[in-house]
Amino acid sequence: MPAKMKKVLILAYDFPPYVSVGALRPHYWYEHFFEMGLYPVVITRNWNPKHGSPLDYIEPSETKDTITITNERGTIIKAPYRATLSNRLTLKGKSGFIWSVLKKLSTGFYEIGQHFFPIGTKFSLYKAADEYLRNNEVDIIIATGEPFILFRYASRLSRKYQLPWIADYRDTWVKDKNVSGIKYLFDKREQKKYLKNAAFITTVSEFCKVKIQQQLNNDKIHIITNGYDESAFNNLGTFKQNNEILTISMAGTIYDWHPYLSFIRTIHSYLTKNPSKKLRIEFYGINKQPEIEQLLLQYPLLKQTVFFFPKMPNRQLLERISHSNALLLFNYYSYMGTKIYECLALNRKILLCFENDPEANKLKNDYYDAKSISGVSEHLQADLIRETNSGIVVENAAHLEQVLNELFSEFEKTRQIESSTTNAEKYSRKIQTKQLAFLIKNYD
Repeated sequence: MPAKMKKVLILAYDFPPYVSVGALRPHYWYEHFFEMGLYPVVITRNWNPKHGSPLDYIEPSETKDTITITNERGTIIKAPYRATLSNRLTLKGKSGFIWSVLKKLSTGFYEIGQHFFPIGTKFSLYKAADEYLRNNEVDIIIATGEPFILFRYASRLSRKYQLPWIADYRDTWVKDKNVSGIKYLFDKREQKKYLKNAAFITTVSEFCKVKIQQQLNNDKIHIITNGYDESAFNNLGTFKQNNEILTISMAGTIYDWHPYLSFIRTIHSYLTKNPSKKLRIEFYGINKQPEIEQLLLQYPLLKQTVFFFPKMPNRQLLERISHSNALLLFNYYSYMGTKIYECLALNRKILLCFENDPEANKLKNDYYDAKSISGVSEHLQADLIRETNSGIVVENAAHLEQVLNELFSEFEKTRQIESSTTNAEKYSRKIQTKQLAFLIKNYD
């Protein structure tokens, strides 16, 4: 490490080999900070993702030891993870009323207790960071959340070692809709307490920035958007679209406000009216597979249409979906999400469902966790798709059937679906990370 290079300690719970969109942001920092004049030290969990499913999140580490990996570009320190009682019961497949009560008690104890006592599944990261700081010089700390308990740890370490720290919000912490009053007040109190000594705040969108400003009365907030990792797309341009069956793919988390069941029902309706059409819907690493499979029991016609695949490393996932003809996204409204940037880089037509659908609107009203802000767009994905000419903003279920007609017409003529995405390069992570590196290097 060059003598004049600033050293940055990064608290990041999600990090490869764990597969999540939250892991991509700090991993890119680790991979590229050095070339931007910073030396990264990542404190993360020692992941053991052997299931390829949500169980990876609660699987214990293979060792109780802290593992340190160092090279000329940076250091990764992996803190051990010990499963809670709730985790162990889930991994053993325990279900039923008594087991459910025990799981909830265990989860509640640690989720609340971690804010007051040295306990919880993330506390090993604090201990590893504390140990490192006792023996090594560091210039600045970044904590990326969620989990937002990392902000507590960063705030404590900042005071203990007299170091500036940056709070990086990948999402808003204090939800102002569809949460209990107690949780809202508790999160608001904790956020205000921990953020008092933050040097500045970074977040991913204008919406998040305004929300945080309203909650903290803090103007030291910078937008560092997400984006796509350009190195992950090397040679993907040589992968051709599938030319046999029209294929639509989706990867990642599905939220309760997403109209995924309506989407499946519309696909069934369309294929019932058009029995000669062959369509393939692929879901990768989603969290709503049981709910979709339950619906499919009513629709045997879709048995050879809808397919599920486990979580997989990001590069492998990109290779798989690069063969698709179109990519499905569900509406995040005021949030942008992360997957849309990779869809842009893949140059496959995006189908955004839905912009104004009665069932989707009801789901949003029932489950969406953020109130709208006057003057801030609630159509971030739709705005980006229109700006980049990267896909179709599907208004509702009826419009989806029209879009399917158009896609089939094009596919049957050309055996592919044309995409004419423009200016995708503006949304690479490299551009955004350079902005963050500039802020860090120029902070005194």
